[in-house]
Amino acid sequence: MVSPFTPDLSNRPFSMTVERQMKASAEQIYDAWTSSFDKWFAQPGEMVMIPEVGRPFFFYNRHDWGRDAHYGRFLELVENERVRMTWVTAAPGTYGDETVIEVELFLNEGGTLRRLTHSGFSTEEACRGHEENWPAALEILDNHLL
Repeated sequence: MVSPFTPDLSNRPFSMTVERQMKASAEQIYDAWTSSFDKWFAQPGEMVMIPEVGRPFFFYNRHDWGRDAHYGRFLELVENERVRMTWVTAAPGTYGDETVIEVELFLNEGGTLRRLTHSGFSTEEACRGHEENWPAALEILDNHLL
């Protein structure tokens, strides 16, 4: 079922996907995206996030990355399997466009394969910037969960 909060991305065709094999469990990764986002991505004390579909969230990213405001809402939460959320940042981030992030978790012998798809960029430049930055952020998550 498509969430009534899902934005129309038909005029914003650019998307990117990054996969990473992680040693952490699906439970740990799911928790990191829904309940402990301020342990690896958001600045502690500057985040409002309750993991419920339709519930808006707000945070500033870690200050050592700058101080950019991020907004969105959860679109889908399937415990230990999938997180879908909207994602809005000012320029240069998403240039104010409401994009969609989907985090999928697949258990395997090595731990968990994590696939992140970020879609709905209106420019190739914005998409490319996230394609360059997400691997570094996810490496921080991986190291945090070890």
